[in-house]
Amino acid sequence: MDKVRFGIIGIGNIGTVHARYLLAGEITQACLTAVCDNNPDKHAAIRQLVGNDVPIFSEAQALLESGLVDAVIVATPHYDHPALSMMAMRRGIHTLCEKPAGVYTAQVEEMNACARECDVVFGIMYNQRPNPLYQKVKDLIDSGELGEIRRSNWIITNWYRSQSYYNSGGWRATWKGEGGGVLLNQDPHQLDLWQWLVGMPVRLRAFCQFGKHRQIEVEDDVTAYAEYANGATGVFITTVAETPGTNRLEIVGDRGKVVVENGTLQFWRLRESEPAFNARWDQGFGEPECWQVDIPTGPECSDHQKITANFAAAILHHTPLIAPGLEGIRGLTLSNAMHLSTWTDDWVALPFDAQRYLALLQARVASSQEKHVQSRTLDASGSW
Repeated sequence: MDKVRFGIIGIGNIGTVHARYLLAGEITQACLTAVCDNNPDKHAAIRQLVGNDVPIFSEAQALLESGLVDAVIVATPHYDHPALSMMAMRRGIHTLCEKPAGVYTAQVEEMNACARECDVVFGIMYNQRPNPLYQKVKDLIDSGELGEIRRSNWIITNWYRSQSYYNSGGWRATWKGEGGGVLLNQDPHQLDLWQWLVGMPVRLRAFCQFGKHRQIEVEDDVTAYAEYANGATGVFITTVAETPGTNRLEIVGDRGKVVVENGTLQFWRLRESEPAFNARWDQGFGEPECWQVDIPTGPECSDHQKITANFAAAILHHTPLIAPGLEGIRGLTLSNAMHLSTWTDDWVALPFDAQRYLALLQARVASSQEKHVQSRTLDASGSW
């Protein structure tokens, strides 16, 4: 095999994005050979997108058993991700799943067990991980340049979504159809990066606002506070209703500070660690000598193509995955814990009681109301 034959299950907003770059030949080791969408009313538009040479299926099982694909990208509504991914895995088909891998953590544990049993490559579409800015931040942390992490703050409020966005699909922003709001739809990338960079907290307290700014069931405004085993703290703030929004990540260690904002990385390095300075300084006022260091990085990039190309290379050449399925559970753990903290009005220790979370989620699903709206495929380019 010199090229991986990809199928896409779900040709909505993001599935359309994946189809376009595969059709354009932007992944040299991959090609698009089949697509599936269970809404026949969309098939005429999909045919215009994919041309006459790519078969269109109405049922995922038919695509998976067609013999036309070696791998699939699962790009359906969230609840369907686990079942469709495991359906593919059990047929020996490598699976790249859009974020989030599932709605609750037990689903993702089952997905990873299935991938191991079926011996297939399983990855998550965390397309922010290849971004040179975050790659460099991780390097500064892992190399010890920042010292021991003391604090992280992420304000990510540039996810503006109008009511018309939520009205574009009956499943959107409902407990029954989506299983969550801004945390589960927009923020999986940042929650993944947050834990990837500074690790998982030991407990957190969150305040989610449900339908505060939009006529939706799920959260559209969140503030969360996290505590870590070494005493470090973290704050995560997000919403879909601020404009202009902010995307600012600040991480402080005992040897300096990094800030990622507006497509740039700023690094302030202490000449000596704060604890060492504090131990020797006897002049009252004063602080360690600090240098603002120019850190070279490549241009900001969040292309889905990089994850897909890496996934194809993992299949063909056993290249390590940038975003393996095993890590799909960690960011989801954070969003589940934020929901649980709000629902119980209490701190949540990690790992949390997954069955308790599921019971509380199912109670909300039981009373969830699907919206009766005309489904539309929106232009999602540039939305991440």
